Parts: sequence; structure tokens; C-alpha cells
Amino acid sequence: MSVHEFLAGKAAKCERALRAYLDSWADVPPTLREAIEYSLFAGGKRFRPALALGAADIVSGDDAVALPVACALEMIHTYSLIHDDLPAMDDDDLRRGKPTSHRVYGEAIAILAGDGLLTMAFDMAAQCNVPAVIRELAQAAGVAGMVGGQVIDLESEHRTLALDELRRLHAAKTGALIRVSVRAGALLAGAAPEPLDALTRFGEHIGLAFQIADDILDVVGAEEVLGKPVGSDAANDKSTYPALVGLDRARELAAEAVAAAVDALAPFGPEADTFRALARFIVERDK
Repeated sequence: MSVHEFLAGKAAKCERALRAYLDSWADVPPTLREAIEYSLFAGGKRFRPALALGAADIVSGDDAVALPVACALEMIHTYSLIHDDLPAMDDDDLRRGKPTSHRVYGEAIAILAGDGLLTMAFDMAAQCNVPAVIRELAQAAGVAGMVGGQVIDLESEHRTLALDELRRLHAAKTGALIRVSVRAGALLAGAAPEPLDALTRFGEHIGLAFQIADDILDVVGAEEVLGKPVGSDAANDKSTYPALVGLDRARELAAEAVAAAVDALAPFGPEADTFRALARFIVERDK
């Protein structure tokens, strides 16, 4: 199975479950429902759900146990994008080739759509009935994870970070949710300690590779392919891997992270081949 087939299959499964879940909410104000659906079904690779479902596949051959958490991950990710795009944050006008939520619905509804997605995410995650996984998800998304990383990012504008500082920032802002995506799928599938540790290390390395690749695309990507403006990191005076070490070294660091991710999968056989290919795809993508 190719990476594109893998991502498309997992995305379709996640999207069906998300639509069924939203349909189960009868009393949502129409404007709020429309704003939530506008962002949640705007496209995207469903990368984090695919990691959760794929990890469950590797461990047990059955991804169904991870589907509620996979959907929760996509809702958390989408809420974070809505809020990141707000004028108080990155002030972006485009997301996935469409006007951002606050440009369509106004700032107040965009904020509330993000709030709704975050709270619904944990309602859906609770369907897995594994409190330890729900706690890990909360920790990755919260003040010591994604939200905390966003604060560090905001406070780091207009100053040059050391490379270790930048790694810590992105390990929280981007890496924590990617890492927990892999771990949640593995845990729900009943992973033993050794394979869980291997998949955790895989998640950490691809989280780093993903962020470096994003930084590079913000410099060399095409806006019509990315579906969002390029050059926003430089415009906001943010420290990035290309800004700190140059494009060539940034590409080398991304390749090193991919190699480490593939090495982490050594305990597995052919069942992890799609994850191996996925690690390489992360740095080869154009959006």
C-alpha cells in the first residue's frame, strides 16, 4: 500500500466517523454547526488520525479500537488551526486554500467553533473508556504540550532562539500531538512495553521531521499548493530551522530525523512498512 492510499483510506474512515458523530448532536446552534463543519471538513491529510489508526494496525491488525481517539485528535488539531489563524495569533487569511474561519464567520464565532471542537474531542475520546489514554491526550494538547508551545512561540517572536530552544518549542507545539497520536493508537491496541517504546520514539522523530519540513515549505513552498500564505514565519520574525541553520542544513536535520524514525521501527517487520514510507513522505511532501 502506498502512503497516499494509506492516508486516503484512514482519512475516509475518520471522516465518516466524524460526520456520524456531529450528526448525533441535535441541538447545536446552526451557525456554530456550520462554522465547525467549515473547518473540520476543509480537507487536509488527517495525518494525526492516520498515525493513531496505523499504530493500532501495526500492534493488533485492527484499527477500530483507535477510531474515537483518532477523531478526537483531528478535532483538537482543527480547533488549534482555527485559533492559530485569529488576528490575535498569526492573523492568517487562508487555510487549506479557503478563507480562514474568522474571515467567514467573524472572530467570536471562530473562537467558539474552536472551543466546541476541543470539548467535543474529549467527549468522543471518552468512548475509548481508557482514562490513561484520555489523560495523555489532554497533556499533549494542554499547557505543557501544544498550548504551552504556542505561548512559547508567541513570546519568542522578534528574538533569535538557540537550536535547542527551538527543538523544545516544537516538541511541545507540534511534536506532542503527533507523539500522542502514535502512542494512543498503540496503547488502545494493547501494545506491550517494547513495541510501545519503539512507536513512541518513532512518533517523536517524525514530529521533529514534520516541523522542519513545515519550516522549509514556508520558505520554498508554493502558496497555491500549500493553500496558505508562504513567508509568514519571516514576516512574523519567528525563529525557524532555515532561519537558524540555513536551508541546506535544515534539510539535513529533517533527513536525520527521518532516519531515526525508521530506525525506531527496527523491532517490527513488514507490518510497519507503511510507517517507514510515511516517515520519508513527511520530508518529501509539497504541502
